[in-house]
Amino acid sequence: MSNNIRRIKTSDLELKDRLVSIQRVTKVTKGGRTFTFSAIVVVGDENGIVGYGLGKAGEVTTAIGKGVEDAKKNLLKVPVYKGTIPHEQNAKYGGAKVWLKPAASGTGVKAGGAMRAVLESVGITDVLAKSKGSSNPHNLVKATILALTELRDANDVAYQRQVNLDKVFNG
Repeated sequence: MSNNIRRIKTSDLELKDRLVSIQRVTKVTKGGRTFTFSAIVVVGDENGIVGYGLGKAGEVTTAIGKGVEDAKKNLLKVPVYKGTIPHEQNAKYGGAKVWLKPAASGTGVKAGGAMRAVLESVGITDVLAKSKGSSNPHNLVKATILALTELRDANDVAYQRQVNLDKVFNG
């Protein structure tokens, strides 16, 4: 992952959870079949904070609850500029490749499936996104989160370049 990951550890946020995917897992033993469920959940405050988690349990609701708890432990801060992302970004995780591009106001979230859940949880309202390669929801969520963590806002870039933004914008 990138060096500029911004982790959040506060529990006083108003987080909304979105279910990305549920899988039924079957284990076959000599006594018969055992069914368990795994759930991928994305949580976010729709204001630049997002996290994802995986929950596994014998019942769907328990798996979702475990996924939400796991997601709340892995919250990240993402730069959102006027409802979109500051610049174009690519990322790859496993076989999933994602491409994110800023869009004009009113465009909407042009993304599908797992990417849409992550982008809406962050609070991005206008973005063009494309996923290539694997459509596995686990890897798509992770690739999208990776792309979002690699985004840099103007303050980060100015700090790295040691530029005073007041001089740049105010003469």
